[in-house]
Amino acid sequence: MQPLGLFITVVAYVLLIAVIIRIIFSWIGFDPENPIAQVIQEITEPILAPIRSVMPRIGMFDLSPMAATFLLIILASLGTRLQSV
Repeated sequence: MQPLGLFITVVAYVLLIAVIIRIIFSWIGFDPENPIAQVIQEITEPILAPIRSVMPRIGMFDLSPMAATFLLIILASLGTRLQSV
């Protein structure tokens, strides 16, 4: 189970970093046509779209990145637990 736990942990942290970068890009108004922004969006959209379809928007705020962050942290901690088994 150790390699599986390590894989889950690494993937969760990589996705978590991508979500955080996407949040920062949205705050600073990064050009969405930039290739870096497009790669980050392609990586994070499969995670955020299902959450966005379930969670309603609150005014102008999209809380799906926050929910994805919480879920990815939980997934990373589960992967860490699998490593110790």
